[in-house]
Amino acid sequence: MERVLLIEDDERLAGMVSDYLGQSGFVLEHVASGELGLARLARGEIDAVLLDLMLPGMDGFEVCRRIRAGHDLPILMLTARGDDTDRIVGLELGADDYLAKPFNPRELLARLRAVLRRSKPGRLNGPAAEEGALRFGRLEIDPNSRRVRVGAEEQSLTGYQFDILLALARHAGRVLSRDQLLDLVKGEALEAFDRSIDVHVSRIRAVIEADPRHPRRIVTVRGAGYLFARTQD
Repeated sequence: MERVLLIEDDERLAGMVSDYLGQSGFVLEHVASGELGLARLARGEIDAVLLDLMLPGMDGFEVCRRIRAGHDLPILMLTARGDDTDRIVGLELGADDYLAKPFNPRELLARLRAVLRRSKPGRLNGPAAEEGALRFGRLEIDPNSRRVRVGAEEQSLTGYQFDILLALARHAGRVLSRDQLLDLVKGEALEAFDRSIDVHVSRIRAVIEADPRHPRRIVTVRGAGYLFARTQD
């Protein structure tokens, strides 16, 4: 069974989520503050985090930043604040997905399963699991271990960001529209965080580009989409 940590100060919501996910085969642990959540994560054996944004004391943004600094497990943000700025900041800090309250428990379950699936090898349709690493000069993308290296240094991406990068790299030299990218990385209707794909691409560029402000690897083709260039830098 996969173990999920819910960091949420709304006890009623936490009870509902616990009951629903428990019926769906998950083990859910609940804490009511970011400080307690970080302490629980330090003990290990957590597969994913459901993180409320508006927490007492340390807010969800800071909790997300601290989790991502030390862990690569999936983070799904939950919040009553649904404006684009909060959503984009959360993604830039390393959240894998974002769900606004009130939400349908079925959608929460679908999104949770999606981020968990993205965090494991062999999820994308396409080449077999034995596919070798893709190398473009100093950039190496390993589909099996789901690791990205620039030179000798390993880089950190969320599961969804890795899937986007891998889809682009597998189609190097070809322009992919946003819709085509979503078709390549999604496994079910609710898992694609389509409105924020540009934010994810921006984060990928920050990781793999020598100068993210003037990208040479992932190039924006105005009105068409993105192109992964075969540059060997």
